[in-house]
This record gives sequence, structure tokens and C-alpha cells, in this order.
Amino acid sequence: MRPEIEGFAAHLARVERASAHTQRAYVSDLRQLAAFLDERGIALDAASRDDLRAFLASRFSANTPATLARKQSSLRAFYEHRVRMGHIADSPARRLAFPKRRVSLPNVVSVDDCFALVTAPSARTAAGLRDRAALELLYGAGLRVSELVGLNLDDVTQDALRVRGKGGRERIVPLVRKARDAIDAYLTRRSELRPAGTALFLNRRGTRLTARSVARHLEKYARIAGARRHVHPHALRHSFATHLLDMGADLRGIQELLGHASLSTTQRYTHVSAERLLQAYEDAHPRAHKK
Repeated sequence: MRPEIEGFAAHLARVERASAHTQRAYVSDLRQLAAFLDERGIALDAASRDDLRAFLASRFSANTPATLARKQSSLRAFYEHRVRMGHIADSPARRLAFPKRRVSLPNVVSVDDCFALVTAPSARTAAGLRDRAALELLYGAGLRVSELVGLNLDDVTQDALRVRGKGGRERIVPLVRKARDAIDAYLTRRSELRPAGTALFLNRRGTRLTARSVARHLEKYARIAGARRHVHPHALRHSFATHLLDMGADLRGIQELLGHASLSTTQRYTHVSAERLLQAYEDAHPRAHKK
């Protein structure tokens, strides 16, 4: 890895405390940029705004709008870091025009499908009880999958969870009765998975369950439950927030439960509820069908 990128990667890990996923994505983006500049005979610290624009344009057809937006964030963060470290006087990404990203509404699973999902795993095996408890926390506590697999035994109390979110921020999340019961049932059989550490959720080798495994298991249970759409772990977090909002929960309270740093991030769920309300009107109200 180039020294400039290696130094920035260390900054992301030690200072920004970015997630492993963010670190990998940003480093990958910068390696692509370095390869692009090499072909032009330009060093990373010598790149101009036009060079960065040309790089983004070269990736336009191969990447989604979301990926391009992330690449722009990578460039901005990298060059701001180079300025702070005194390697360059000004960031070429600072005045880079950022095209508006189309905002898509979160994927929300219906209440009935969520209920069917969390009861799909078998209650007769240790792995099934583990998966029931995991799904109860994804939907019943609104956890990110990275937060779920990062839980340790001592993060669970009688009525709450200590959760480590993005940037290492900790929060306390209340446990609803069904989630608490699901965890208790799993813990009575956890030893059957031959624990090799203090992780709450274990794989078949007795080590910490991975986010990829959770997604794979969820896909299986979605098929068993007959879910009407593809379900990924984050969809259960979206569903948690949207269903709370539908039932009249306060937006600030939802923000605290989700661990969002900004209320604007949580506010997108108001758009989801509005869309659902409009769909309900179009499906049921007689005025929606009058010509």
C-alpha cells in the first residue's frame, strides 16, 4: 500500500474509528484513484480538481450513484487529511462539485412478515434458538448487523443492551420482553456451540458469528416464512423504526434507539410512513378508485 494511503488508513482506524467496511471501501477508492493518476504520470498529492473530476467521470458507467457518492466522500476525506498533516496546502476535493444523489426510501418489511421471520428458526436446536434471538434483536431492538455480531455476554443485562455503534459510540438499548425471552432461551443452549470466547452469538465453530452468516441465515428464513420481498438485515432495522413511527413513537426517541448522530438521518422514516399512508389510501379508499 502507498505510504499516503497507508497513513490515511491508520487515521481512519485509530482516530476516526471508522468501521472495517468503511476502511476497506475508502482504501479501495484511493487505490483506484492512484492507479488512474499513475497512467497520467501524476502523484496523489499533485492531483488537481480537474484530475479528480476525470477520475470520477471514468467510474461513472461502472458504479451506482451511491458508490460514486461514496468515492467523492473518500476523496474529500483523504485530501482534507493530507492538508491537516501539512503535505499539501489546499484540498483539490474541497471545491469538487458533488452531484445530487437520488435518495431512495428504506426497504421496509411488513409487520406480518417480520413476525413470521422471527419465529421461522427452529426452537429445538441451539443454532435455531441463536437465530431467533438474533432476529428478535435486529427487529425488536433495531440493531445494525455489525452491532449485533459485536455483542458480548456482558453487554446483556436483564432489561437492556450495551451496544457499540458507528465510530465506537456506545448506547443503551432497552430489551422488549420477547427479545429478552429469546436471549434467555438461547443462553440455556449456547454451550452446545462449544464457546471459544465471550461473543454472544456463536457460529458452529464456537467463535463469533459474522455479518455475512447472519445475512445468509436471514435469507433462508425469509424463504421459510414466505416473505413477499427480499429481506436483508438492515431491512429489519428500517422496519423497526418505521413501525415505531407508525404507532406514534417520537422521532427523537427513535433517533436515540437507532444511535443516529443526526436527526436528519432519522427523518427519512417520516417519508416512508407518508408513502405507506398514500399506498393504504390508494388500496382502500373509494375515492382513490373513482374515475
